[in-house]
Amino acid sequence: MEVLDYPETTFEKLPVTIFEAAAEGAVRVAREIAELIRGKQQGEQAVLGLATGSSPIGVYQELIRLHREEGLSFRNVVTFNLDEYYPMEPDELQSYVYFMHEQLFNHIDILPENVHIPDGTLPIDKVKEYCQHYEKQIEECGGLDMQLLGIGRTGHIGFNEPGSSINSITRLVKLDPLTITDAAKDFIKEEFVPLRALTMGVGTIMKARKIILLAWGEGKAKILKEMVEGRVSDEVPASFLQLHPQVAVVVDQWAAMELTRVKTPWLVGMCAWDESLIRRAVIWLSLRTRKPILKLTDEDYKDGSLSDLLVEAGSAYNLNLRVFNTIQRTITGWPGGKPNSNDTQRPERALPAIKRALIFSPHPDDDVISMGGTLLRLVDQGHDVHVAYQTSGNIAVFDDDARRFADFALDFAEKMNVGVAETRREHVEVVEFLRHKKLGEEDSPLVQDIKALIRKGEAAAACRFCGVKEQNVHFMNMPFYETGQVKKKPLGEADIQAVVEILQEIQPHQIFAAGDLRDPHGTHRVCLDAIFAALARLKGQEAWVDDCHLWLYRGAWQEWDVEEIEMAVPISPEELMRKRKAIFKHQSQKDSAVFPGNDKREFWQRSEDRNHTTAQLYDQLGLAEYEAMEAFVRYRF
Repeated sequence: MEVLDYPETTFEKLPVTIFEAAAEGAVRVAREIAELIRGKQQGEQAVLGLATGSSPIGVYQELIRLHREEGLSFRNVVTFNLDEYYPMEPDELQSYVYFMHEQLFNHIDILPENVHIPDGTLPIDKVKEYCQHYEKQIEECGGLDMQLLGIGRTGHIGFNEPGSSINSITRLVKLDPLTITDAAKDFIKEEFVPLRALTMGVGTIMKARKIILLAWGEGKAKILKEMVEGRVSDEVPASFLQLHPQVAVVVDQWAAMELTRVKTPWLVGMCAWDESLIRRAVIWLSLRTRKPILKLTDEDYKDGSLSDLLVEAGSAYNLNLRVFNTIQRTITGWPGGKPNSNDTQRPERALPAIKRALIFSPHPDDDVISMGGTLLRLVDQGHDVHVAYQTSGNIAVFDDDARRFADFALDFAEKMNVGVAETRREHVEVVEFLRHKKLGEEDSPLVQDIKALIRKGEAAAACRFCGVKEQNVHFMNMPFYETGQVKKKPLGEADIQAVVEILQEIQPHQIFAAGDLRDPHGTHRVCLDAIFAALARLKGQEAWVDDCHLWLYRGAWQEWDVEEIEMAVPISPEELMRKRKAIFKHQSQKDSAVFPGNDKREFWQRSEDRNHTTAQLYDQLGLAEYEAMEAFVRYRF
């Protein structure tokens, strides 16, 4: 397990340990909890404050493993959960009672009477008394030995939203609109998310003898910086932890990316300069001073705390030219390589002139949303383009669309007088299921199939529009995704083998894949892990693998940072409009998607805005001005 080494810093007001991967940090935390439990197994109780959400899942998985494989007993453990939605029935899929039993309690030997989770079923006039009793129960157990926390994008811990007092206790609270938006993925729509919750107070949390806060992924980076480096304020309730004597903040490298010692280490102290860090520093200085790279002066470097970089490089002139040329070489209108050209300074090699390009798309629209312009360019330039849709995307279809297509199927059967009786029976089954479906309930197999066919038809239409040959469109339907729920199965052998088989079939010269390395939880990451695993198996066994380039694009929400980009493909206004029309073929995702995330823009708007922004950044750095750009990073495997 690798703890990443960064320079010491005085910016941070809390101790932060940065792991390369979330899984490694989770194992370290679980082992610390296990040590506490074992240390109290001679007649004492270990009192744990537990959290929900995605952050602690890895910790719970490791605790379960320790119980099953190393005999860790939880019979001396008493737990108190941070919070629960209100109102909320315990058997609802979105309840934290359900979450905790699914993720931990059902798999260990903890005594049921030792489990405490706030009761979301209470009548409103009983809530205050109940909250006081919850506080008393914690005190009667001797207080919390250890409190596990995540952090929300509002800076909340538990459901202590901005404005919460450091002395607050267990109580009923209103949820912040941003918290409600983030919770929508579990409730399908924002209007289904409860507006209130029961939560331990900041004061309750601060009484714990030790606190461990977990943060994984890029989405937590900005609020983590505010918590760790900002001032103590009720605007960021997590910042109150700066006043606690025993806090450990455990993060992965992506959650840490906004910390000063990671993002701009030259502001902390001396740096070990490599090409990547040099490039980042020069781009940072150019954007900070609002001057093109080639106009930066020695004085600019000195004012930006980059004097030691000047010592390394010799002069601003040489340094500017060196970095400018490196970035300029990332720009290419030939993502499949330019035939009959010197390719030594180009992102892609010239030969073979016609390449087999395999585009992996985690969902049935990621290809056109994230790299539609590049896809069109590859087809237009005559390459043999294949698109492999890794999952069906069926959970991202509204129930109303499934009903509409079921109606169409019945009407079509009756019109053609083919299979009418069977289609009627299936139509009744769909209508009855959807009429009685509970919030968050898994779709029936038939409804799942209808939703998958909707997305399949849209993806096929988009590929036809882009000129991809019909026989080059592949639907993989990887098994890990097919649960009918937001929660997915772990990556399995069948998933990896599916990728192996399509790679062996196509033997691509270049692969494009969704490279969301910074998201430890999402479907994109699982799909990418399957690709990595498949290539690892084939490397050394299949000759074509050694001559295959893997290019990573990012999803609908973010783009690569400029200093990371290794291939930037310009998109003309006409190409951008063609890309938009390809995205429009995904009609079930048009206007409003089932899982829109925290961004209210439609997918085509997010995509175009991102492509415009990338082009604008290149322009600001003093490079050629384009309408839009798509960006890629090469992964060396």
